[in-house]
Amino acid sequence: MRKLPAKLATQLYGAAELIAERGLDGTKIDDIAEVTGIPKATIYYHLDGKNGVLAFLLGDLLDLIAGEVGVAVSTQEDARSRLEAAVAAQLAVMVEHPFLCRALVGDLGRATRLPDLADALRSAFYEPIEQLLADGSLRRVADPSAVAMGVFGAITVAGLSAAVEGPSEDPSADAARFAAAICALILNGLATPTTPEDREP
Repeated sequence: MRKLPAKLATQLYGAAELIAERGLDGTKIDDIAEVTGIPKATIYYHLDGKNGVLAFLLGDLLDLIAGEVGVAVSTQEDARSRLEAAVAAQLAVMVEHPFLCRALVGDLGRATRLPDLADALRSAFYEPIEQLLADGSLRRVADPSAVAMGVFGAITVAGLSAAVEGPSEDPSADAARFAAAICALILNGLATPTTPEDREP
């Protein structure tokens, strides 16, 4: 995939809603050209067709997540606070880009076979969370990589569910609600509280 000029990248976002509605198989390159205003030959030149369009859109989503999660985990707060901020950051990006998320849901099988996306995912989320798990202020876990993947999975399913359900009147409130529930699960677990202080009022 060639480097995409900024103007074309911005225009390409118009394809996200189309792919979200029809799926990649139900979307023709002519449709993408029409909705984005990018000539078909230009799409083929820069992106090598529909798979390249999907890869660009999902890669861009991961770049947005990586940026926000990177900011969240780079503060001087303790690991618990930074983990909570990372969860909230990823969910905020996802609810702000529902069509990208819906395109991902519709073509998840295809997306998981794109090797560049797997590498982007590791650097966007798994590695920062693994670093938080290793900082010593959270409970030690035997397999930080698997735990980071589980955390990402919980956040992603919540974000995708919100995107599939459709637009909300207050996406930021949705993101905050999901983030609070996921953080409570991750940080407190589901085990029966052993002391009165651990029990919810």
